[in-house]
Amino acid sequence: MLLIIPLILLVVLKLAEVSIFASMSWWWIVGLAVFAFLWFEFFERLFGLDKRQDSAHYEKMKQERIKRTFDKKTGRQ
Repeated sequence: MLLIIPLILLVVLKLAEVSIFASMSWWWIVGLAVFAFLWFEFFERLFGLDKRQDSAHYEKMKQERIKRTFDKKTGRQ
C-alpha cells in the first residue's frame, strides 16, 4: 500500500501539471508502477510477507474465539 498511494499521487500531480511534476518524465511513474507490480507479485511472496500478515490475522481471530469460549464456560459475559 505504501507504493500504491505515491503512485496514484504522482499520476494525479502529473496530469494536473503541478509545478515540478509537469516536467517530470512519465518513465518515473511507469518505473514505480513496474516496481510495485514486481513487489506485490514476486518479492512479497519470496520474503514471506504475505504469509506473515495472514498468520497474524488468523492468530488474532483464534485468540478471540478462545476468549469467547472461555467466557461462556465460566458464565462471564
